Amino acid sequence: MTSNSTYVLWGSPHSYYTGKIRSYLIKKGVRYQEDLPFHPQFRTRILPAVRLFVVPILETPDGRILQDTTDMIEHVEAQFPEPIVIPASPVQKAVAWLLGAFGSEGLLAPGMHYRWSYRAEQEDFLCAEFGRTLQGGPSREARFATARQTMQYFNDFLPALGVTAHTIPAVEAAYCELLDALDDHFLRYPYLLGGRPSIADFGLMAPLFAHLARDPVPSTLMKNRAPNVYRWTERMNLARIGDGEFPDCPETYPPGDEIPVTLEPVLRLAFQDWGAQLLADAAAYNAWIASNPGMPAGTMVSATGDRKVHPTLGPVEYQWRGCLMGRASAPHGLWHFDKAAAFARTLTGEARVRFETLLRRTGGELVMGIRLARPMTRTDYVLVVA
Repeated sequence: MTSNSTYVLWGSPHSYYTGKIRSYLIKKGVRYQEDLPFHPQFRTRILPAVRLFVVPILETPDGRILQDTTDMIEHVEAQFPEPIVIPASPVQKAVAWLLGAFGSEGLLAPGMHYRWSYRAEQEDFLCAEFGRTLQGGPSREARFATARQTMQYFNDFLPALGVTAHTIPAVEAAYCELLDALDDHFLRYPYLLGGRPSIADFGLMAPLFAHLARDPVPSTLMKNRAPNVYRWTERMNLARIGDGEFPDCPETYPPGDEIPVTLEPVLRLAFQDWGAQLLADAAAYNAWIASNPGMPAGTMVSATGDRKVHPTLGPVEYQWRGCLMGRASAPHGLWHFDKAAAFARTLTGEARVRFETLLRRTGGELVMGIRLARPMTRTDYVLVVA
């Protein structure tokens, strides 16, 4: 913990969610230092507080410890509302929250697939990355030995994410379609909502930076297939907002609460590919609530009662891109989505009409109709029933 106005980001270069919050802090101009989990302070102070071995963790100058990146952003926004990263206009704000949630949770499968299904092709890189996070000192052998223990733990997540030999072709096809749509957009705009970054960009940085733009196999794919997306990942880690590639693009969101036309294919893919999972997860969550009448507020959302960052309520199955997708339900992603959807439900008047028209064009009506039997919140670093 620092004694001045500097935040401490406990994270790592190869961490999915560290990429999201690091980019946010950079673009906000918030002073921070980044430390790795092998630091003794992480074990003596952070682990006892959170009771989960997880990164990133954001430690505030006054000693508050925040674990979820959405909680981190909401906390920092309350302290530093400028520069703006959450659009004030209603439709742009709703879209930003939705795409931020999609990036944070809806792309876990391709992010983990390209890291672990291609492990043999990038083993030394991954060992170096995990090793630098977990093991201090100059011994390559010690770093690699420590790394491989943790790597296998994450490698084993693939089936729970629905990544199997049967589904991999569909996972890769969906990701490549998203890359193509994003590349076309970033050919025209520096950020998702025009001339300045938003929470939508930070959400997408979670999968698209550490896993998909740094790991050797997916990095090569991104650079060759979607070079404008790769350039966006670089831009998102630069403190400046403006980019000389777009000298005529003002550092603002589009006027009139407009959404760039090139963003609509991205939204369509988000509703199509994450939407099927969300509908299945919502059905599983609502069934769990129905089977536990009278459940007290504060009950942990978990099938087993274990403290986890990403808990599950058991398996789900659904049709997705021509195959049967079987995976663990993901209530944490549902929580992210519901936070975005809750704001969208507050839209009224002309803004509501424009948002509903956008949903019809992008196939989002069914997904945005999801309702949870009871809301969820985060308490003591875990997801609970409100």
